[in-house]
Amino acid sequence: MSVTTVPHLVATEAASSAFERANDWLAGVLDATYGWTVVWVLIVMLIGVGLYFTIRLRAVQLRLFAHMVRSVSHSRKDAVGGISSFQAFAIGLADRVGTGTMAGVAIAIVSGGPGAVFWMWVVALVGMATAFVESTLAQIFKVRNADGTFRGGPAFYLERGLKSRRWGAVFAVLLIFAYGFSFQMIQANTLAQVAEDSFHVAPWVTAIILVLLTAPFIVGGVKPVARLAEYLAPIMALAYLAMAVAIVALNADKLGAVFSSIFSEAFGWRQVGGGSAAGFIAALEQGVKRGLFTNEAGMGSAPNAAATATVSHPVKQGLIQSLGVFVDTMIVCTATAFIILVGGIYVDGKAPEGINGAVLTAQSLGQLGSWTQAVTFIILAAFAYSTLLGNYTYAESNIKYLRGIDNKAWFIKGLTIFSIALGSVLTLKAAWAIADWGTALMTLVNLVAIVLLGRWVIGALADYEEQRRTRHERDIVFIATANRHLPGELPGDVWAEDPRRDEPSSTISPN
Repeated sequence: MSVTTVPHLVATEAASSAFERANDWLAGVLDATYGWTVVWVLIVMLIGVGLYFTIRLRAVQLRLFAHMVRSVSHSRKDAVGGISSFQAFAIGLADRVGTGTMAGVAIAIVSGGPGAVFWMWVVALVGMATAFVESTLAQIFKVRNADGTFRGGPAFYLERGLKSRRWGAVFAVLLIFAYGFSFQMIQANTLAQVAEDSFHVAPWVTAIILVLLTAPFIVGGVKPVARLAEYLAPIMALAYLAMAVAIVALNADKLGAVFSSIFSEAFGWRQVGGGSAAGFIAALEQGVKRGLFTNEAGMGSAPNAAATATVSHPVKQGLIQSLGVFVDTMIVCTATAFIILVGGIYVDGKAPEGINGAVLTAQSLGQLGSWTQAVTFIILAAFAYSTLLGNYTYAESNIKYLRGIDNKAWFIKGLTIFSIALGSVLTLKAAWAIADWGTALMTLVNLVAIVLLGRWVIGALADYEEQRRTRHERDIVFIATANRHLPGELPGDVWAEDPRRDEPSSTISPN
């Protein structure tokens, strides 16, 4: 080593060490303060609001579940003047079924034990009602663009429903930070870690590849993203589920013990029997945190995609987005949990030192054979890629809310590409803590808004179900003008008359 290179290496190592210390400090502070928020505020709000709407809407997520499935299967035709209902569902699903499905569930189990899975289920089941409400509101208060497409989301229903541009702007800023920056880093970082662990690919190589693959779609706008997500999201989920079914089948004799551990540790029965309730708190906290991060019910993100769909009634899209929560948590995340709990890597309530996140999931799948290494990475890459694009669409929609529809959103384009590159090459110990705070603040603002505006959804659902009793499905339309079910006159002209002027005829078959 030449003498001239020593100062450079010393400076580089010092900078790296300083970054690691700052990273550890920030993660510690955020985790400590966020822990109180989760236990005493976010948990109560998420489950409380979900239960409230489950009761007020008479368990809509259960009563109309079969109808949700039919609605998705009958809504794939492209819409005139916007993206189809299925494409909006696919964008939302692509964003939900991201690396959090493989990494977040693993983190929840390692930190909170198998009982965390139970609380993820609870958050999802009541969250389906919350998702229905927020996505229906996004449709009710959406606005039409000059080209016939639509946009909307919490920022819009805060402004148009609650008459508060200020709170609409607050939510938009929170979402831009979360989805344009911190969540993008997490997706890229997770993929880079697995690439390095499985194939010894340098993080900077992953960074370059991700930037080259995402930049064209980020510059191209929402319609290319919609077309990609329409096919990529279902395919990647089905491939992952097939592997999960295979590994569970090989370990069918362990399923009884797995279910027993999930339910017993969810309430801390085993831990309490040993004299401590810490296990219950850890399971509850991790289940809610990671459940929210993966299914996003109540967070206010998916409504941004829901609002873009061209449908004849707001409730139709609300039902479809509610189904997305079920698919993400009850199917895909549950698959991840079972992969980990029967995979042979997580044993006796703990994982090997240094093995966590998506790496734990990938190594657990290795029980099927060495071939799973490449397949798992491809699936994870698809998860990450679709989520990166979905995150961008949400951030773009909200920067245009703040700056106007004609804004080219170059700030968000640049921030997203920068975040993807940065997240790939840096070890971000604080990334999950930053993302947790971002989701918490977004969720709290959104939950208050949807509770205050919930009467609009109750009225819209009453209108929808009344029409279902007397009309063919394709003839159900939402006209807000002088609608006796609504609490008042709806601002704007999107729903002032028959919305089928924007749709092809007869897009949905009868029930």
